[in-house]
Amino acid sequence: MYRTHNCGEVRASHQGQEVQLSGWVHKVRDKGFVVWIDLRDRYGITQLVFDQDRSPAEVLEQAKQLGRETVIQVHGEVIERASKNPNIPTGEVEVLVRELKVLNPAELPPFTIEDVTDGGDELRMKYRYLDIRRNPVKEKLLFRHKVAMEVRNYLSAEDFVEVETPYLIKSTPEGARDFVVPSRMNAGQFYALPQSPQTFKQLLMVGGLDKYFQIVKCFRDEDLRADRQPEFTQIDCEMSFVEQEDILQTFEGLTRHLLRTIRGVEVEAFPRMTYDEAIKRYGNDKPDIRFGMEFGELNAVTQHKDFKVFNEAELVVGIAVPGGAQYTRKQIDAWINWVKRPQIGAKGMVYVKCNEDGTYKSSVDKFYTPEDLAQWAEAIGAKAGDLILILSGDAMPVRGQLSALRMAVAEELGLRKADEFAPLWVIDFPLLEWDEESESYHAMHHPFTSPKPGQMELLETDPGAVRANAYDLVLNGNEIGGGSIRIHDQGIQSTMFKHLGFSKEEAEAQFGFLMDAFRYGAPPHGGIAFGLDRLVAILGGQEIIRDYIAFPKNNSGRDVMIDAPAPLDNAQLDELNLKLNPQEVD
Repeated sequence: MYRTHNCGEVRASHQGQEVQLSGWVHKVRDKGFVVWIDLRDRYGITQLVFDQDRSPAEVLEQAKQLGRETVIQVHGEVIERASKNPNIPTGEVEVLVRELKVLNPAELPPFTIEDVTDGGDELRMKYRYLDIRRNPVKEKLLFRHKVAMEVRNYLSAEDFVEVETPYLIKSTPEGARDFVVPSRMNAGQFYALPQSPQTFKQLLMVGGLDKYFQIVKCFRDEDLRADRQPEFTQIDCEMSFVEQEDILQTFEGLTRHLLRTIRGVEVEAFPRMTYDEAIKRYGNDKPDIRFGMEFGELNAVTQHKDFKVFNEAELVVGIAVPGGAQYTRKQIDAWINWVKRPQIGAKGMVYVKCNEDGTYKSSVDKFYTPEDLAQWAEAIGAKAGDLILILSGDAMPVRGQLSALRMAVAEELGLRKADEFAPLWVIDFPLLEWDEESESYHAMHHPFTSPKPGQMELLETDPGAVRANAYDLVLNGNEIGGGSIRIHDQGIQSTMFKHLGFSKEEAEAQFGFLMDAFRYGAPPHGGIAFGLDRLVAILGGQEIIRDYIAFPKNNSGRDVMIDAPAPLDNAQLDELNLKLNPQEVD
């Protein structure tokens, strides 16, 4: 056998025992007459000692030739360590080596395999298999496994059945761009990789499985961000004979279970907030409620003087930054420049210092009296010592700009604490949203989302006013899950397709299989999907998902390790009945 123990389990209780270990050479300390080697595997580090008085001479010489990351196997006796290391579990003992075998020599790695490394992001992604040997990456992948297992355990105990659905499906026009796969056997036709298993899980409900889940890969061909990858993993779930409350209670339970078992945190209250309320109070539909700085609307107390910027604005809105009155003018100017960046898009910012002595100092003092500024402070809820930051303009863009500013200020003030967790349900989303470019309505979630009870008739008279029977679960300012009660009636689904601009023929071509299924007794059903990558990152105290994925893509959607995507040769293209653009051919 290669090993009797792993490198993380040897203890003082093993003293005097013969053991066999295998792993990677982590460090070598050569004193001539004695060599110490730290041997590493997934489980930890054990110190090896090669002693000229107690180890065979040839074994000592072998040890002196070993380089970092060489894979070795050793046999020896567990002895007490003279200089103990309290920082590692194996630190009381070491292994006196009598036999050494090199299993595979290693070249010098392109960066150091240490917790703090000298390798940059791109270099470490190119050699990701080496990066995974580092504790920070390895521990994140083990953490992800732990979360996934707790999800499976919880849902299985709740009678959910895990069912695999196809990866090669049909492209549909809704949602983000599909990744497409040409079919060799069906010339000129293509599969699509699923953006979600949405229609399949609904068909499983028609099939009578009642409770389904799947930890499943999904694919979207869209621009990338720190929290987005072209392929991602969902905890996909669906239930039959349920209403919205049943879904919310079930998946509050899952979230509470994960917070308790993974982080040791008990969270009792899951507040609920309508979409309209979230936009009004926080400027977005996934607010971080761990801190205040709620929006205060100021139109009524600002649009009565000669300040044209406010008078012409659809919305004047601000936040109170706690303790911000101590900011210098230089610090405030930095925030003004920050909101003017193209990524934010504000034209400027007004500020008011609420001084500790009860006076006010603003950037618009020549237009407003101290009494005016006091009214602003009251409307926003600002206290002495706070700083009021105000943006104005068209309502929706301004709310988004102030939301981004609120989050950035909170980050700077240390208010977004990784060990605090504040879940929130956002409900009552608009069913449809108007797209100016196409001059048509689009489904805010997807075309299978049911309207709220009693609002079906509004589809004919005021489509934009219809609320969806949909819900998002937000955790610390991140959407970690979203779902809805589905349409299960063929006639209602046909009406929805009509309002989304599908002709009867188009609806039949795209979704005829689902419409047919509804004719055979579809139960009322609904579900939710959690983003596993994002959920794991947040539970781990971070928001960037890349380090929690074994082999992630870079910000251009490339896998720099295997150099993908890559061109196909002409023979493969011919088999798939594909031709290169003539301009791309040399």
